[in-house]
Amino acid sequence: MRTKRYKYVYGPVASRRLGRSLGVDLVPFKTCTYDCVYCQLGRTTNLTIRLDDYVPVGDLLAEVEAKLAGPLLPDFVSLAGSGEPTLHAGIGEVVQGIKRMTRVPVAVITNGSMLWSLDVQASLMEADLLLPSLDAGDAGLFQQVNRPHSKIEFEAMVNGIAEFTRRFRKPVWLEVFLLEGVTGTPEEVQRLADRIRHIRPAKVQLNTVSRPPSEEGARSVPPERLAALAALFDPAAEVISEGFAGGTAAAAGSATDADILALIRIRPCTAEGVAAGLGLHIHESAKRLADLCDRGEAVTVRREHSVFYETVRSSPGRRASG
Repeated sequence: MRTKRYKYVYGPVASRRLGRSLGVDLVPFKTCTYDCVYCQLGRTTNLTIRLDDYVPVGDLLAEVEAKLAGPLLPDFVSLAGSGEPTLHAGIGEVVQGIKRMTRVPVAVITNGSMLWSLDVQASLMEADLLLPSLDAGDAGLFQQVNRPHSKIEFEAMVNGIAEFTRRFRKPVWLEVFLLEGVTGTPEEVQRLADRIRHIRPAKVQLNTVSRPPSEEGARSVPPERLAALAALFDPAAEVISEGFAGGTAAAAGSATDADILALIRIRPCTAEGVAAGLGLHIHESAKRLADLCDRGEAVTVRREHSVFYETVRSSPGRRASG
């Protein structure tokens, strides 16, 4: 019997924000509106603001349904993946299709760059939770950290997130990703806090580099300083960085090599992260990852004191469109 290989669905991922989160990938690697210096997936190869039907909605929903037929339901189905999910013109149809098949809540993890569009806003209204991001308090640092498409303006982006948050009747959790020596200072965090008072999300969640980033110069803010910076927000932000203790454990389960590869293709993980997300014992996780490396299907990347596993990728040149 052949093992089903999933093209658009991965995980569940052990997430500090969402528990066990089943990921859904709506765009090809790496189609995005940003080329963030800290991105765990590397450089953006298709920098665009063009909305399109990047992957077939019917095929994607069929994979979600097959995954949800398993014995252990995730805590969330999360639209995220290897780029910016709101670039998919049919994201509203995806949200509606998932909600017809399950009571598991649907979260959308987005960089927030397309929320100025009323069409994009309308397509997300049936989601249960939105998780946008804001990594800089001014246009200069926005360009430095996020390296957006040339047609994305900082003020329009911030105002788009704020307008969506006002219209959306459900929670918005805003992620702020801080970089040591760049945005991870009291002065820059205060600028961010001033902006976020205009947005008024239900939560502000602080993060920093924990997986191998796109640019080697993107460095993590130490945990003790991250905790101090969280107190500058009103109310205080929640720290979600993996540098803090307390990961999410998963119930025991089974996972194929295809499941492991689908997970680390989108989200580089430690052996512990793979075990927690897919319900494997840590020793089995480590052995399976070692076997995948021996077969040339996975590689290891060291980040500070941790070893991450990811799939082998080619490195196509970066291009812009839209």
